[in-house]
Amino acid sequence: MNSKKLQLALIGAAALMTLPALSLAQTSSTPAATAQQATAAPIPLRDFFRSPERAYYRLSKSGQWMSFMQPAVGDGGTAKRMNLFVQAFDGKQLVGEPRQLTRESARDIGGYFWKGDDTLLYVKDFGGDENFHVVAVDVKTGKVTDLTPGDALRAQLVNDLREDPEHILVSHNQRDKRVFDVVRINVKTGAQTVVAQNPGNIVGWQTDHAGKVRMAIASDGVNNTLLYRDKEDEAFKPIITTDFRTSVAPVLFDFDNKKFYASSNRGRDKAALVLIDPAKPAAEAEQMVYAHPDVDVESASYSRLRKVLTTANFVTDKPGEHFFDADTRQLMERLRAKLPGYQVNLQSATDDEQRFIVAAYNDRTQGARYVYDRKSDALVKMGDIAPWLPEARMARMQPISYKSRDGLTINGYLTLPAGKEQAKNVACVINPHGGPWARDVWGYNPEVQFLANRGYCVLQMNFRGSTGYGRAFWEASFNQWGLKMQDDITDGVQWLIKQGVADPKRIGIYGASYGGYATLAGITYTPDLYAAAVDYVGVSNLLTFMNSIPPYWKPFLEKLHAMVGHPEKDKERLSATSPALNADKIKTPLFIAQGAKDPRVVKSESDQMVEALKKRGVTVQYMVKDNEGHGFANEENRFEFYEAMEKFLAQHLKP
Repeated sequence: MNSKKLQLALIGAAALMTLPALSLAQTSSTPAATAQQATAAPIPLRDFFRSPERAYYRLSKSGQWMSFMQPAVGDGGTAKRMNLFVQAFDGKQLVGEPRQLTRESARDIGGYFWKGDDTLLYVKDFGGDENFHVVAVDVKTGKVTDLTPGDALRAQLVNDLREDPEHILVSHNQRDKRVFDVVRINVKTGAQTVVAQNPGNIVGWQTDHAGKVRMAIASDGVNNTLLYRDKEDEAFKPIITTDFRTSVAPVLFDFDNKKFYASSNRGRDKAALVLIDPAKPAAEAEQMVYAHPDVDVESASYSRLRKVLTTANFVTDKPGEHFFDADTRQLMERLRAKLPGYQVNLQSATDDEQRFIVAAYNDRTQGARYVYDRKSDALVKMGDIAPWLPEARMARMQPISYKSRDGLTINGYLTLPAGKEQAKNVACVINPHGGPWARDVWGYNPEVQFLANRGYCVLQMNFRGSTGYGRAFWEASFNQWGLKMQDDITDGVQWLIKQGVADPKRIGIYGASYGGYATLAGITYTPDLYAAAVDYVGVSNLLTFMNSIPPYWKPFLEKLHAMVGHPEKDKERLSATSPALNADKIKTPLFIAQGAKDPRVVKSESDQMVEALKKRGVTVQYMVKDNEGHGFANEENRFEFYEAMEKFLAQHLKP
């Protein structure tokens, strides 16, 4: 199966005081009335945000071991963190007792995968600083080895080298904090060998199916050049150069290791899956493999065993795929027939591709995880992720769309409180996503479900710039922070009011990262629209934000200037669209939460917003966690944040 999903797990490690129940009629004490009251009672807040009792199931290479994560106390700590466990698996059920392999005490493990049958590899950072280390643990002995030691070092997987039992390829910035070299690491000893040294302009590496580094992406800040070589001991040669608005992103090599598949939008608005011959790399020579008429094709999956392309993957309202392979189509059809009403994903597989970890979820539940055996066609349930949250009491996430004031179609999702699908004139929370060059996707969202359970409607919108909708929609966001991007959010609020859903006097806004910026911009430039606002690790000053980015973002700085604005050339506009510099316009009650070790939106972004309001004599509720970064990962901090947010929103929106 496609190792890209495993790589994402390593690279991506990061997504309230209980209100009293609304009283029903007290005139009856019959069992029926009591049951009705119990059904209407709010679900405890911590049930939405607590760590799962067991999750992240993975099968070892042969399938003889099952690994998973569950909360457990680590060395030198008292709080439970998500740690790794392993248990024997006989193909039908878990055998014996689980063994705890890791004893992390500061933070949850960020992601992990199997290396053969005897080693697990996982990632960890320190206080949320996003300087991820790759760590190995021996399944038999429990010995833990940090494979990428060093201060302020950030590492990520390049290739798990599944056919090589002792090595992996990792890129890290130990030599130069601004750039990443590729090294081969022995997972038993930690010994490293440099495979490709970054000359200073490489922002991405690509291997072939033999694990050889065959492609790289070089950037001068605004132009990208795809570099290629036939053999690993040869010099790279440029084959394709584009500006950053045009994307030719390698996905994987073909199975002869001569051509490569890429997600490309050369000459088109929507990115498509194409096949490129390095000897004939011109746009007109691209071989079309699959294009979706409405959205970008984001990735592709393949069978490592059978050496065939299996699916092209995309997102419309919901995640979808196009099948290239009858065998994979049949497999997914079987699973969906066994799990009706759920999205089905394959999360792990044995090397012989006969057993799979299957995830089944929808918009109302994180669902359950299963093992599927192809030979016996048997589906064995491993467990529910959050069995304490009843699916029947969760709210449905409805895809919606509306028109922006300048005619763009803005897609999004509306969640109404469960049982109140025809609700009118209710308190609502507007929830713009982070990024901003990302998007919201249909599926289970604990924040949304929590707010809906407390009686709020929740509107999420994929404003201009959200990814997946093509080049023109993305480019429409350039230099529009606080301007047309914000108008798209405001237009969504007005649409919600016109639908009769939202009470115009009880609308709040809550967002994280860019969503936090949009929250601050909303109460700065449309101060009469919102009755409450919660900013979570959000940008407040576009001028200072540009000067506080991590060193490994430096190669993208010119691109960031082109997309957001230049601190000197565009100073007037950036000043006008920086909420911290226009805090005199704010009158909406505001709650800010910030991680002290955030490397993306540093603490001073929140500090200066708070200080600007204090100078006016305005009190702002401010929560800072010293052991967190870009969002709160530790369970106790999540609880405290959402408890405070619940109390704050209830006070001002009165759901």
